[in-house]
Amino acid sequence: MSKINYYTEEGLARLKAELNELKTKGRTAIAHQIAEARDKGDLSENAEYDAAKDAQGLHELKISKLEEVVANARLLDESSIDTSQVSVLSNVKIKNKKTGMVVTYTLVSEEEADLKMGRISVGSPIGKGLLGKKVGDSAEITIPAGKIEFEVLEISR
Repeated sequence: MSKINYYTEEGLARLKAELNELKTKGRTAIAHQIAEARDKGDLSENAEYDAAKDAQGLHELKISKLEEVVANARLLDESSIDTSQVSVLSNVKIKNKKTGMVVTYTLVSEEEADLKMGRISVGSPIGKGLLGKKVGDSAEITIPAGKIEFEVLEISR
């Protein structure tokens, strides 16, 4: 059974655009490589042809996996997010209790995570540790560097 993931409208549109790109331009480019290699002579001793066929197989596998992801994707309705506790698509302002550093993260699916944009995966240690917490709650989270204790300061969408 495939895993269902939740996406923002922007994230789902990006996945669909990538899939379309792979199916159109990607397939065309690989077909061109195979045709060029085929034109070079004997296929039984043509390493370029073998490499192009291998690339085609990997490309089709990537398409297949992305099709499965898109088929199991669910669009999140941002207007229905419960801001009383941390959930997917919540903007969470947290404070590191040891250092006093305050950061804000948006919890998103793994595919949409981008730390530079302040988007962390709900599957990450911090994301998992914050899920279900309410304003004022503390979360002790184990990360590769050790344990960190955060306080949830604010939840919004």
